Amino acid sequence: MEDNVSYAIKEAHRQATSAPLNELASALQSSLSRRVTAYIAGVNDGKTVSRWANGEVFGIRDHTVEQKLRTAYEIFLLLMNYESTQTVKAWFIGLNPQLGDDSPIDALREGRLKEAITAARAFTVGG
Repeated sequence: MEDNVSYAIKEAHRQATSAPLNELASALQSSLSRRVTAYIAGVNDGKTVSRWANGEVFGIRDHTVEQKLRTAYEIFLLLMNYESTQTVKAWFIGLNPQLGDDSPIDALREGRLKEAITAARAFTVGG
């Protein structure tokens, strides 16, 4: 089991690192919603997420916004190996004891990326 989780963690990271912006924005928008994706990224307008997803905008000037999106996508990919889309969305928006009872979307928005990904990894192994 541990080897499978380790592989899934590495593969999610590889995919999140290499995915084009439109692919990750589209996946997050369709699974978590445009509003939640915009919230994670820290952008005020959900239309920005749609422009990323549709390929109208190819890059993000603020590297912290892109880092938040790529981390959210990495977590999404990892959790989708083990859970349904509904459970993954609930994990993102729900209160998480490993994050001091903050939600993962709040942690991601605040830039607590390492904490959020650690909580996701723990969730995959039942921790």
